[in-house]
Formats: sequence, C-alpha cells, structure tokens
Amino acid sequence: MTYFERIDKIISSQGKLSRREVKAAASKGRISVNGKPIKDPGLKVRETDNLTLDGLQVTYDPFVYIMMNKPEGYVSSNDQPGLPTVFDLLTDAERKRGLFCVGRLDRDTVGLLILTNDGDAAHQLLSPKKHVEKTYYFESAEIVSDDDAESLINGLELADGLVTKETKLELFSDRRSGLITLTEGKYHQIKRMFGATGNKITFLERKRFGGIDLDDALKRGELRELTNEEQEILLKIVIRR
Repeated sequence: MTYFERIDKIISSQGKLSRREVKAAASKGRISVNGKPIKDPGLKVRETDNLTLDGLQVTYDPFVYIMMNKPEGYVSSNDQPGLPTVFDLLTDAERKRGLFCVGRLDRDTVGLLILTNDGDAAHQLLSPKKHVEKTYYFESAEIVSDDDAESLINGLELADGLVTKETKLELFSDRRSGLITLTEGKYHQIKRMFGATGNKITFLERKRFGGIDLDDALKRGELRELTNEEQEILLKIVIRR
C-alpha cells in the first residue's frame, strides 16, 4: 500500500538518528531520495521511493517486535526506581524506538519476554478475551501430588479470593518440575497457585508465548527481532480495526 511519510520521521523511527540529527545529515547531503540528495527532511516519500542515508537504504517499518531471554534480577517496567530493568539491556537505537513489554515477568522469573512499540497489538495480546497461552517451566520445593495437580488444572481459589481458570499441566518424573500453561496472567499467579496448594515455586522460566517458543540459541540477557514467521504467528492473534 502506498503511503506518504516524512523523511525525518522514517529515519528517526528506526533509531538511526534523532530528528535534529536527520536535519543536519540532510544539510550535508547524506540523505537521498531516488538517487538525488535532498535538503528538506520534512519531505514526504512514498513506499516505492528509494530512501538512503549515507548510501544505505532506509525502509519504513513503524513497528518492531523483539524476543528477549530475560535474565534473573531484572524487572519488566520502569516504575521500580533503583532496580535494573530489561530496558537496560537494549541498545541506544532500540531504546529510541519506544519499546515496552507485552506483559511482565517477575524479577526472579526468566525466559521469553516480548517487547514491541505496537500498542494496539500489545493490548490485544494481553486481553483476557484472546485467551493467549503462556507456557512456563517450573521447579517446586515439594512434590506435586495428584490432588494438587488436579486443583492446578481445574482452577483453585487464591488467598485474595481470585478463582483461577483452567490450566494445562505436564509433570515430569520427579513431580517437582514440569510445564504449566495459562491463558491469564495475574500478579505472581503461578507462585500464588502453588502457594495455595501448600507448595512453593523455586524456579520459573517462560518458554512459550502465543505460539512463539523461546529461542534456545539466545543466552540470558540476549535478544533479537522476531522472524517474519514468528511475527505472523503473533499477529494472527491480533485483529486490527
């Protein structure tokens, strides 16, 4: 689809330069459209135009979707002053793109975290109406009995009166570890669920979100953009209006 967008907005949206820096670059002849240098960074270009900065093509992609393997000790928001955040792990260019987390992981929970600047998609992915599945690998202090497993699967009442929805539970042979899949994400939910059975979570790692698996090649603290296939999987959940 053809669009018209300002050159300074396109370049700055990619985290390459600030708008002030785009203006300076244009004045020095570093920016060209269809092979011709331009001086006006406010000029609007079409999708089919060839926009280059220092001879390298610049494409306009307003949204970015990133997978992070969140390490322990980092919080998923900026509202807890004094604590390291997952945003500390981003490059300057990535920070300039206005990324935020699609849901949160506790400070001591590790694993798959999706970051984006697509507010509409994030809102819908977190909507209870979408029933987006989130799968976690867990380790617990005590053995999970058959009765406790049944309670975790069918839903149970937490200390504050919240009744959890049904889950999927796969116990491993030691019965102290396994996989649990939720379609909701209340505050410290898995820890509270196990606590309601008299047990305690000792390790928690998110392995899957909305059909996307954590990339085993990513070390803790590493991140990468979602592949086109992963984006398609994620955005199939989203109905844009």
